[in-house]
Amino acid sequence: MKPTAGIKIAVLILMAQKSIAQDSKTATTLTDSKYTIENCVNQFELEKATKTKVGYQYWFADKNFTLENTLKMSIVEPGKSTHAPHHHIEEEFFYILEGSASFFLDGKTVVVGPNTSLYCPSNVEHGISNAGQTELKYLVIKKDRKEK
Repeated sequence: MKPTAGIKIAVLILMAQKSIAQDSKTATTLTDSKYTIENCVNQFELEKATKTKVGYQYWFADKNFTLENTLKMSIVEPGKSTHAPHHHIEEEFFYILEGSASFFLDGKTVVVGPNTSLYCPSNVEHGISNAGQTELKYLVIKKDRKEK
């Protein structure tokens, strides 16, 4: 599977998750005031990415634009990670596009390659780092819980 196919799959998952979870009245209000074809199509451009200590982050969708969902691509330099293992209330998916990832989940670690998805359940300690000699590129799909 090509990395672009992985991005398309992730976007479809995000869209399905959004349509199931959203309240139709809220969705209508948000759609009427925020969403246009121009701001609903987001093609990756490195110059629009945010530089981090370990590489880059690029947000395809964030909780300030969608109702609760986020979709970002992380690019991590060899031997580095975005942060130490942690846990949070939100479930999270990682989808490996390129490179080799070391995935830590609840006390165990595996190394995986492209076209692999990784699931992090709610409140379970997890982490991801670059286990290879080239950049690690992966998508992060998360449902952020907004206070209501």
